[in-house]
Amino acid sequence: MSKIFIDTNILVYSMDSNDPGKKEKCRNILKNIREKQNGVISTQVLQEFYVTTTKKLKVEPFIVKNIIHSLENFEIVTINVEIIKEAIDCSILNQISFWDSLIIAAAEYSRCDQVWTEDLNNGQIIRGVKIYNPLI
Repeated sequence: MSKIFIDTNILVYSMDSNDPGKKEKCRNILKNIREKQNGVISTQVLQEFYVTTTKKLKVEPFIVKNIIHSLENFEIVTINVEIIKEAIDCSILNQISFWDSLIIAAAEYSRCDQVWTEDLNNGQIIRGVKIYNPLI
Protein backbone atom coordinates (compact mmCIF):
# COMPACT_ATOMS: atom_id res chain seq x y z
CA MET A 1 0.00 0.00 0.00
CA SER A 2 1.36 3.41 -0.91
CA LYS A 3 1.83 5.90 1.91
CA ILE A 4 0.86 9.56 1.72
CA PHE A 5 2.61 12.28 3.67
CA ILE A 6 0.20 15.03 4.70
CA ASP A 7 1.58 18.56 4.95
CA THR A 8 0.42 21.02 7.59
CA ASN A 9 -1.74 23.09 5.26
CA ILE A 10 -4.14 20.18 4.65
CA LEU A 11 -4.67 19.83 8.41
CA VAL A 12 -5.05 23.58 8.94
CA TYR A 13 -7.60 23.98 6.13
CA SER A 14 -9.67 21.20 7.72
CA MET A 15 -10.35 23.69 10.54
CA ASP A 16 -10.45 26.94 8.60
CA SER A 17 -13.97 28.37 8.55
CA ASN A 18 -12.76 31.26 6.37
CA ASP A 19 -12.72 28.90 3.36
CA PRO A 20 -15.63 26.43 3.67
CA GLY A 21 -14.80 24.75 0.35
CA LYS A 22 -11.24 23.90 1.34
CA LYS A 23 -12.38 22.99 4.84
CA GLU A 24 -14.83 20.38 3.56
CA LYS A 25 -12.42 19.04 0.96
CA CYS A 26 -9.59 18.67 3.49
CA ARG A 27 -11.86 16.99 6.03
CA ASN A 28 -12.87 14.45 3.37
CA ILE A 29 -9.22 13.92 2.43
CA LEU A 30 -8.26 13.25 6.04
CA LYS A 31 -11.24 10.95 6.58
CA ASN A 32 -10.33 8.87 3.51
CA ILE A 33 -6.68 8.65 4.47
CA ARG A 34 -7.57 7.71 8.04
CA GLU A 35 -9.86 4.93 6.75
CA LYS A 36 -7.14 3.58 4.45
CA GLN A 37 -4.56 3.89 7.24
CA ASN A 38 -1.90 5.13 4.82
CA GLY A 39 -1.35 8.63 6.18
CA VAL A 40 1.98 9.89 7.50
CA ILE A 41 2.77 13.13 9.30
CA SER A 42 5.82 14.35 11.19
CA THR A 43 6.48 16.03 14.48
CA GLN A 44 7.15 19.18 12.44
CA VAL A 45 3.62 19.00 11.01
CA LEU A 46 2.11 18.55 14.47
CA GLN A 47 4.00 21.57 15.79
CA GLU A 48 3.10 23.78 12.83
CA PHE A 49 -0.54 22.67 13.07
CA TYR A 50 -0.73 23.61 16.74
CA VAL A 51 0.86 27.03 16.27
CA THR A 52 -1.10 27.94 13.13
CA THR A 53 -4.51 26.88 14.44
CA THR A 54 -4.10 28.51 17.85
CA LYS A 55 -2.47 31.73 16.62
CA LYS A 56 -3.94 32.33 13.16
CA LEU A 57 -7.32 30.61 13.47
CA LYS A 58 -7.69 31.39 17.20
CA VAL A 59 -8.77 27.82 18.07
CA GLU A 60 -8.62 26.98 21.78
CA PRO A 61 -5.37 25.15 22.62
CA PHE A 62 -7.16 22.25 24.35
CA ILE A 63 -9.29 21.66 21.26
CA VAL A 64 -6.17 21.52 19.10
CA LYS A 65 -4.52 19.21 21.62
CA ASN A 66 -7.49 16.83 21.32
CA ILE A 67 -7.24 16.91 17.54
CA ILE A 68 -3.53 16.15 17.78
CA HIS A 69 -4.44 13.20 19.98
CA SER A 70 -6.70 11.90 17.18
CA LEU A 71 -3.84 12.29 14.69
CA GLU A 72 -1.89 9.64 16.55
CA ASN A 73 -3.66 7.17 14.24
CA PHE A 74 -1.34 8.37 11.50
CA GLU A 75 2.21 7.12 11.21
CA ILE A 76 4.30 9.86 12.83
CA VAL A 77 7.88 10.55 11.81
CA THR A 78 10.04 12.01 14.55
CA ILE A 79 12.36 14.60 13.08
CA ASN A 80 15.93 13.63 13.91
CA VAL A 81 19.40 14.89 13.01
CA GLU A 82 19.65 12.57 9.98
CA ILE A 83 16.41 13.97 8.52
CA ILE A 84 17.55 17.55 9.22
CA LYS A 85 20.84 16.97 7.36
CA GLU A 86 18.95 15.43 4.42
CA ALA A 87 16.59 18.43 4.43
CA ILE A 88 19.54 20.83 4.25
CA ASP A 89 20.88 18.99 1.20
CA CYS A 90 17.40 18.90 -0.37
CA SER A 91 16.94 22.62 0.22
CA ILE A 92 20.28 23.48 -1.39
CA LEU A 93 19.95 21.13 -4.37
CA ASN A 94 16.31 21.92 -5.15
CA GLN A 95 16.34 25.58 -4.15
CA ILE A 96 13.29 25.27 -1.93
CA SER A 97 12.77 26.39 1.65
CA PHE A 98 14.30 24.40 4.46
CA TRP A 99 10.83 23.78 5.95
CA ASP A 100 9.47 22.35 2.68
CA SER A 101 12.67 20.30 2.38
CA LEU A 102 12.13 18.94 5.88
CA ILE A 103 8.69 17.70 4.75
CA ILE A 104 10.25 16.02 1.71
CA ALA A 105 13.05 14.46 3.77
CA ALA A 106 10.57 13.12 6.34
CA ALA A 107 8.39 11.70 3.57
CA GLU A 108 11.41 10.04 1.95
CA TYR A 109 12.58 8.70 5.34
CA SER A 110 9.18 7.08 5.94
CA ARG A 111 9.05 5.69 2.37
CA CYS A 112 6.06 7.71 1.23
CA ASP A 113 5.18 7.76 -2.46
CA GLN A 114 3.57 11.19 -2.31
CA VAL A 115 3.42 14.41 -0.32
CA TRP A 116 0.04 16.10 -0.35
CA THR A 117 0.56 19.83 -0.03
CA GLU A 118 -0.41 23.17 -1.44
CA ASP A 119 3.09 24.56 -1.01
CA LEU A 120 5.06 22.87 -3.81
CA ASN A 121 4.52 22.31 -7.53
CA ASN A 122 1.87 19.72 -8.33
CA GLY A 123 3.40 16.76 -10.19
CA GLN A 124 6.97 17.65 -9.25
CA ILE A 125 9.15 14.78 -8.05
CA ILE A 126 11.75 15.55 -5.39
CA ARG A 127 14.01 12.81 -4.03
CA GLY A 128 11.69 10.18 -5.46
CA VAL A 129 8.60 11.63 -3.75
CA LYS A 130 5.83 12.96 -5.97
CA ILE A 131 4.14 16.23 -4.98
CA TYR A 132 0.37 16.26 -5.22
CA ASN A 133 -1.91 19.23 -4.57
CA PRO A 134 -5.34 17.79 -3.76
CA LEU A 135 -6.84 21.28 -3.63
CA ILE A 136 -6.59 22.09 -7.33
